[in-house]
Amino acid sequence: MSESNLPARSLSAWQTWLHHPERIELRNALFRAHYRIGAAMGLYVGLMSVTGVVLVHRNELAGWAFMRWLADLHENLMIGGVGRFINGVAAIGVTLLCITGAIIWWPGVKNWRRSLTISRGVRFARMNWELHSALGFWFLAFVLLWGVSATYFSFPRLFDGLLFFDPSDKFTDRGLEWLADLHFGRFNVFTEAVWTVFGLVPAVMAFTGAFICCRRMIFKKPSNPNW
Repeated sequence: MSESNLPARSLSAWQTWLHHPERIELRNALFRAHYRIGAAMGLYVGLMSVTGVVLVHRNELAGWAFMRWLADLHENLMIGGVGRFINGVAAIGVTLLCITGAIIWWPGVKNWRRSLTISRGVRFARMNWELHSALGFWFLAFVLLWGVSATYFSFPRLFDGLLFFDPSDKFTDRGLEWLADLHFGRFNVFTEAVWTVFGLVPAVMAFTGAFICCRRMIFKKPSNPNW
């Protein structure tokens, strides 16, 4: 009998994680947290994703009448300091989605390769789940970058204290400029093109996640990609 077929009680915690992660209560608790945070933030993530893609080209489109309005929407939700604070809290939420998503992504030894791709000829619900899972894996670093950097833009003093930054130091100022460039990919034409395409990934994940949430609520389906 292989390890994956042994009764749950005979497997160590590590073996259970490798072969049957769905049996681990902590993993299931993180799934519920991921599910609820994602459901609460879906519309927001989609909005930030689309507006951020446009702002990648802010310098080139500086003459457009609506750019200042769009930048204020993306940075402050058009409500000043309160909006900046909300953005910071939401950015922490995005970071938590990345961390919890990375943990619950692991489907077990037998299925991990399948979770990197999207199957052909499957039902829409299954394709939607696989798209959400695959995008979450391949673009984790990018989305995490956007979440952490957006958190810094909203709560810089918190990071200054943690990282011992001196706000008056020129090196720190240059680092902040570089972080802003990294957030929007403003290095060259190639990075702007990459950020323009990749920047839509959070919007796609928000849509696929919303579909998963709605279907679970309507049909009361379990957290299993085979449903």
